[in-house]
Amino acid sequence: MAKVNSNTLRSGHVIEYNNKIMVVLKHEIMQCQQRSGTIQLDLRDIRSGNKDSIRFKTGEMVDRVQLEQRDYTYLFNDGENYTFMDVNTYDQVPIPAEILGDSAPFLQEGMKVQIEFYETEPLNVELPQTVVCTITETEPVVKGQTAASSYKPALLDNGVRIMVPPHIDAGVKVVVKTADGEYVERYKG
Repeated sequence: MAKVNSNTLRSGHVIEYNNKIMVVLKHEIMQCQQRSGTIQLDLRDIRSGNKDSIRFKTGEMVDRVQLEQRDYTYLFNDGENYTFMDVNTYDQVPIPAEILGDSAPFLQEGMKVQIEFYETEPLNVELPQTVVCTITETEPVVKGQTAASSYKPALLDNGVRIMVPPHIDAGVKVVVKTADGEYVERYKG
C-alpha cells in the first residue's frame, strides 16, 4: 500500500479506510471560503457492498491499495455471473454483474478485457474504450430540425439506448464508448 494525497483520488481507485477495502465511486472537491476545502468521497466496501460517504481535508494522506491487473477474455453470461478466461492459464473466473455495472451490456463474446484483483478477489473489469454495435431501431427524423445539430434516440443490438445523429438508420454499425454509451462515429469497417 502506498500513501497518496486525497486530492489525487478518482473514481475506480481503491483505498483502505478503517481496515476496510473501499472502491471510490465518486470524488468531489468542496470549496469553503473561511477554511480549507474538503474532499468528499462516495465509497463502496468491496466485501460487503455497503456504500459510505467520507470527507477528507484537502491534502490529507490516505492508503491507496495496489491492484494486480490481468488479461482475460469474456466467454459467456450464465444469468448471475459473467465468466472470463485468463489468457495465460486458461482458468475461468465468474464475476457478478454488480462489479461490471453499466458496462455489462457492451461485453461481446471473445472480447479482451483487463480484470483488477486485490489478492484473489476481482474488483473491476476494464473493457476496451469503444465497441462496435449495430443499430436495431431508430426514430424517424423530423423535418425542419436540421438547423441545429440534433440527435435522435436509437436502440442498439445489446438493448442499450443511445442518441445518434439524424443520418444514422437501423442496420448501421456504429462505434460506441463503453464508459457512458456515447455515440462516437459510424463504423468504417
